[in-house]
Amino acid sequence: MSSTLEASQHVNEFSQPIGAPLPDWTPREWPPRTPIEGRLCRIEPLDVDRHGPALWQAFSMAADTRDWTYMANAEPLTDEPRLRAYLARNAASKDALHHAIIDRASNEALGTFALMRIDCANGVIEVGHVAYSPRLQRTTMATEAMYLLMRRVFDELGYRRFEWKCDSLNAPSRAAAQRYGFQYEGCFRQAIVYKGRSRDTAWFSIIDREWPGIKGAFERWLAPANFDADGQQRLSLRGLIESQRGGA
Repeated sequence: MSSTLEASQHVNEFSQPIGAPLPDWTPREWPPRTPIEGRLCRIEPLDVDRHGPALWQAFSMAADTRDWTYMANAEPLTDEPRLRAYLARNAASKDALHHAIIDRASNEALGTFALMRIDCANGVIEVGHVAYSPRLQRTTMATEAMYLLMRRVFDELGYRRFEWKCDSLNAPSRAAAQRYGFQYEGCFRQAIVYKGRSRDTAWFSIIDREWPGIKGAFERWLAPANFDADGQQRLSLRGLIESQRGGA
């Protein structure tokens, strides 16, 4: 049932439809700067000295700079000093709150992402600045990292809404959002000017009542039993999420 239809079930003294009451709502806490442990990876607050060397090695494996085309606040990081400067700016930021994604097997940082546009009063938060190195892209670890971040947002902190936004022309980002269970909400036309060009922004979200089903789908997909001897998935994450929605 849509939010509009749900809202219409509640009216005020003038018989106007209003949103569902939240009598027990209180502002959420600011996300902590503490690690999150997973089976394959660990998420840590970004630290230039601790994570910089491994991130440079991981990012420098890319054949070209296409991964930075849609990064609004970063130019291609073509040398280590430029990467360290980028990481230093991000590590000093409070909002966005940047994290490194650590491979537990090697203890090396392979990528970064951030919690941003943190709205404690309304329980809304966004994931952004997603920068996965070639060693992290399209791996089980990358999916686990996003699951761990979602688990912090919904289970640990009790936020109501988790957002994903991207350039509407960024097809890989749009596909990733939908695979992770974010629902497309629409396009904000001419929302941003960056790198000398106009951007239409695609909006996606997960809300708190959807999270238990999505969480279950992630956990089924991430289970070792979901992968064969060659590491190939038996069931797709998107299929598991769509199946859960169909049965809801």
